[in-house]
Amino acid sequence: MKAVYATDLSEASEATVANETCLECLDRIGVEEFHLVTVVPSNVHSGMPGMNFEKRRRAALDRYRESFEDAGFAVETHVVRGTPHRRINGIAESVGATLTIVGSRGSSPLENRFIGSTVRNLARTSVTPLLVNRIQRATDDPDVLEEHLFQRMLYATDFSENAREAFEAFSYLRHATQEATLVHVQTPADPDPEDDPRDRLDELAGQLQEWDIDTRLDVRQGDPVEEILAAEDEDDPSTTLVGSRGHSRLRRLLLGSVSEDVVAKADGNVMLIPPKRVA
Repeated sequence: MKAVYATDLSEASEATVANETCLECLDRIGVEEFHLVTVVPSNVHSGMPGMNFEKRRRAALDRYRESFEDAGFAVETHVVRGTPHRRINGIAESVGATLTIVGSRGSSPLENRFIGSTVRNLARTSVTPLLVNRIQRATDDPDVLEEHLFQRMLYATDFSENAREAFEAFSYLRHATQEATLVHVQTPADPDPEDDPRDRLDELAGQLQEWDIDTRLDVRQGDPVEEILAAEDEDDPSTTLVGSRGHSRLRRLLLGSVSEDVVAKADGNVMLIPPKRVA
């Protein structure tokens, strides 16, 4: 399993690299090879006096490389120029990555106004499952909020095809997961379900229990984003797992989606599973 770790080389993004428990969690789910990626934005000119951004970033990535290699991973580094989310997606696709990881200091009302951020753009366009790893805010020496990335999972489902694909991620997450909460939010606009949502959640729970994952069910009513975030606040999961609906890129840009709002507003880690690509 190959993973892309995208970094801006800030102290916040270095937190995952420095945390041995996080790296152990990634090893448990099958990650063997990392591609460390940093992007020099197109509007930053290497010819600026006294500045060689590519050289400085490559030296910084080499320090990251040592941490990953010491943890037993194979590592390649990439210093590229362009639009960050496009270049990150391009490298993930070219190397055949199955996971992209990016650090984020978390949500704030001010940050959420900047829709063009790298994290939000990756949430819209990622070609692989995307793990947004939250880092402590307002500190000079930040650390990850959760050392055990997948120990306690909150899985949100609307029983769509994309939600089922997100559930399939447990096939490898189970090696690091001990507890899971399965949550479904009913909205006033939803038609009366043919099956009791709790029964459908119970079927999923049966699969997780076969993998020795302690599971609880949570059926809620209201706004999906608000209720998923409320469940996160109550359950304090290591990571919230959601699937992307896979709208067209234009529609996602104009309307957003539940999954993108959860990525932007959640306090903790979020793992977003994009729809399968049609060949």
